[in-house]
Amino acid sequence: MKNLEILSVAITLIISFILGFISINFFGEYGWTVFILIPLLFGFLPPFIVSKSKAITRNESYKLSFITLGIACLALLVFAIEGIICIAMASPILTFLTLLGSYLGYVSQGNKIVNSTNTTLFVIVSAISLMSFDYVNEPKGLIPIRTKVIVHSDIEKVWENVVTFHKIEEPIDWIFKTGIAYPIDATIEGEGVGAIRYCNFSTGSFVEPITTWDAPHLLQFDVEEQPIPMNEYNPFWDIHPPHLEGYFKSYKGQFKLTKLDDNKTELEGTTWYQVDITPEIYWKIWSNFIVHRIHERVLHHIKKEAEEK
Repeated sequence: MKNLEILSVAITLIISFILGFISINFFGEYGWTVFILIPLLFGFLPPFIVSKSKAITRNESYKLSFITLGIACLALLVFAIEGIICIAMASPILTFLTLLGSYLGYVSQGNKIVNSTNTTLFVIVSAISLMSFDYVNEPKGLIPIRTKVIVHSDIEKVWENVVTFHKIEEPIDWIFKTGIAYPIDATIEGEGVGAIRYCNFSTGSFVEPITTWDAPHLLQFDVEEQPIPMNEYNPFWDIHPPHLEGYFKSYKGQFKLTKLDDNKTELEGTTWYQVDITPEIYWKIWSNFIVHRIHERVLHHIKKEAEEK
């Protein structure tokens, strides 16, 4: 890379990390600034800066932009800001927006309207606007995720394994090999409404006061306490990024049992949760997928235990 290209990457990284630091540490938001504006800047600014001194081809623009993105991701790891799994989860949206920004940077060359002053003002106004939007944009209502299995056992036996269940075998599902928290077993103190159920995960325990005890048909509970959603992996350091605390939160859950015949029961598990990371439409894809896999791990274990008994 030539000096001008190195300078363009350095300027982009400095601006982006300042914006990210302010958004996360002052506003407490993982939102549009972090996941929309910054990857667009990774794509747009390096070719835009270089094109002010010389013509740049589309391929050169793409190369310069993705070098910037790569260095940024490496810096997140080296400076113990983020882990590999979350970077991997964000990679589709980061890649798309960097590509879009790079194309815009390429086509802007020679455009007198898109000058350096206008671009600087646009970045400043966009950053302020998106940070403000992040700050006032509270997450919407609770998201319900439902998963069902058919258990070839009578409803009473299924109920026994819903209230508490023994230790589940170590996971073979790839998603739980990444550090995502997974359920291990469940215990309970007391019986009926007011009892406290503990669903123990690899990262800690969900404390679940029972709100409905309609044996053997319906068990409902609130979530009073919960552990972190994952152990983030970083090849250089032990890290605990802010998004592990409170940005993914379960509020309540239930198990619903429906008798289909004397030896056949439909078991449905539901979790109501909220994700406070935007754009929500993107992050819900990941969170819905993960909650379903957690449900499947529990429900299939209950099915196995009930059918064996």
